[in-house]
Amino acid sequence: MLTAGQAAIVTGASSGIGRAIACALAARGARITLVGRSAAKLHETARAAGPAAQVLTADVTDEDGRARIAAAAGPALGVLVHSAGAHERNGIATLNAASLRRMAAINLEAPLLLTAACLAPLRQGRGQVVFINSSAALRPGYAEVLGYAASKAALRAAADALRAEVNPDGIRVLSVFPGRTDTPMQAAILAAEGRHAGQGALLAPADVAAMVLAALTLPATAEVTEIVLRPMRKL
Repeated sequence: MLTAGQAAIVTGASSGIGRAIACALAARGARITLVGRSAAKLHETARAAGPAAQVLTADVTDEDGRARIAAAAGPALGVLVHSAGAHERNGIATLNAASLRRMAAINLEAPLLLTAACLAPLRQGRGQVVFINSSAALRPGYAEVLGYAASKAALRAAADALRAEVNPDGIRVLSVFPGRTDTPMQAAILAAEGRHAGQGALLAPADVAAMVLAALTLPATAEVTEIVLRPMRKL
């Protein structure tokens, strides 16, 4: 259960869903470590989140970066949010090993290895782990998403396995599957498709953050394992 003063780490906090979740956690009194690769963008998030937020520039795919993030957790970690991710457009005809490795590195390996690095403080804090996944893991809704969907589907399975392992320690594990959301990543996807989203056609990052916060604030007697969101209007 989320309480004021708890330590929280949010990766991918530079923009989009990660930024929205960080701000929502800060508003509830959490002490936030904002993780991303762009110091300038992280400082923008810190200004929005308030004085309880600190910036940590790190690459989650790098072992040294993960070690520095884990060190920032302190002795007890209340919330670990994995919002960093990567998308590359490819179908079966254009798929290649390098692209698969890049997406697996950030979408699958990095969140699992960072969770492992933070396991001791998560156990001490009876913390909560949140994986920001994608609706593509459940039902790919557009073409040329093969590698991305595969990495996200694997992350779902890994989260389920993790939950079975750490629930006895009092750690809750949540997977969130947003549909198309108004983020820089989605803007790039739509541009590649030659499409434009009209007003209100996409989820707002704050919509996703609100659902995550609702799950995190549940009493310890309950656990939300998966949340699926989609825009109300079809794009």
